[in-house]
Amino acid sequence: MTFTVNVNDVACAPRAVPGGVLDELRVVDDAGRRTEPFADEEGGAPLRCCLRRSAVGERIALVSYAPLRRWAAGAGVDPGAYDEQGPVFVHADGCAGFAGDGLPFAQAHRTVRRYSAESRILGGALVGVGGLDEAFRNAFDDPDVAFVHVRAVEYGCFLYEVRRT
Repeated sequence: MTFTVNVNDVACAPRAVPGGVLDELRVVDDAGRRTEPFADEEGGAPLRCCLRRSAVGERIALVSYAPLRRWAAGAGVDPGAYDEQGPVFVHADGCAGFAGDGLPFAQAHRTVRRYSAESRILGGALVGVGGLDEAFRNAFDDPDVAFVHVRAVEYGCFLYEVRRT
């Protein structure tokens, strides 16, 4: 089951880092560094490949990821000054991907950042626990919003993208 929010009869859904991108990041990340896998001794790392928390002992990697840069390249637009890269955790050896079982990482405050089809920030919102679906509705009520990024408040890290489906 995939989680979707219907906004004016348009469905939108969370998207993990795509499989082909993960294959690249597991070798060299978006900052040009070789990936160094490790066994997660504590567990709880937010994995961007399957949108769940890691378990103790899982092999994971912390890589630099540039989600807007990659989106803009695929869309044929320039991300301009909004281009950024940051740390994300992924499984080191692959995984089954996002199961689509509920809304990921919804148990804490989040930031929802809205982007246009030209990769420009159209605004953002601080969202309380349990408020992500309403934030998505509000974002996609604006026809100029092409996608949103959900980010952690604590560190500002990218968690996942939501697009119209």
